[in-house]
Amino acid sequence: MRRRPPTRDDGLFPSEAEIARRLSQSPREWAAKAKVLERDGLPRIDPLMGGRFWPAVRAYFLARYGLSGAEALAPDGPENLDAL
Repeated sequence: MRRRPPTRDDGLFPSEAEIARRLSQSPREWAAKAKVLERDGLPRIDPLMGGRFWPAVRAYFLARYGLSGAEALAPDGPENLDAL
């Protein structure tokens, strides 16, 4: 199986079209929604890098839907039901 060469969309600053794809939006829908969401804290396009920082975009949506503090915790040991 041949691997495709990496593209800009594989990096931390994907194109707006790639962000739209990752969010199940058409590029046109995303452009309109991004303007509204930026007023609510969606990371803006970084002028130096030419794109939105994907981890920050992902964190924005996780926080928007109340999942920003969700972590998988390691078990603290076996349960002792006799202690109840």
